[in-house]
Amino acid sequence: MNCQIMLNGRQVEYELHRKPVKNINLRIRPDGSVYVSANQLVPQFVIENFLRKKADSILGALDHYARTEACSPWAKRYADGETIRVLGRDRRLRVVQAAKNRVEDDGGLLTLAVKDPADIELKKRTLDRWLQQLCRDTVRSLCLQVWPVFRAYGVAFPELRFRTMTSRWGSCQPTRGVVTFNYTLVGMPIPCIEYVVIHEFTHFLCPDHSERFHALLSGFLPDWRERKYMLDHPYTCR
Repeated sequence: MNCQIMLNGRQVEYELHRKPVKNINLRIRPDGSVYVSANQLVPQFVIENFLRKKADSILGALDHYARTEACSPWAKRYADGETIRVLGRDRRLRVVQAAKNRVEDDGGLLTLAVKDPADIELKKRTLDRWLQQLCRDTVRSLCLQVWPVFRAYGVAFPELRFRTMTSRWGSCQPTRGVVTFNYTLVGMPIPCIEYVVIHEFTHFLCPDHSERFHALLSGFLPDWRERKYMLDHPYTCR
């Protein structure tokens, strides 16, 4: 059942499913849809009160997914003339037929050359492969640049992993020596990516987000708040 509710002055639609569950369950999907499940015996006003108590978390998650989508470099249609964001700058996509699948970037125009321009999956694979490689190269280069600062604290160069994540830009496993980065970072400006790198490296010295962590982060990157603001506000990523 589709329902609506006002949360902090914003109208939010959600799917309500009645199931034999003990608790009211809430899930915010990456596509911006809100899913709620509750027992048949739970009155509607109880569900709505539950959602109002969770208003800040719900709206925060919705805004986060909207920001991620706005700065995502991944194309939707892979069509000629579409805008693709690469390292914080918009590129106009030009699709051409060629004997070899490849991507060329001249700084303003992104040429997607494929054997069959009508094959959407081929275009997707070709462009996505290029974006992912660019992300890996860019992040690894930044990691190598900042690592000497952390090496002085006894931090070994970590294993770098990459995957698409829906709720975070990166993650650190200090005990395993692993840092994982979100492929979507390739749509962000270099200063934003550098912030994520230094943020995750700082976790090798402090695994939580305590005052000590932020004090260390401020020492390594005094303007980290401004860079985080850029991550949180995609209109500054132009």
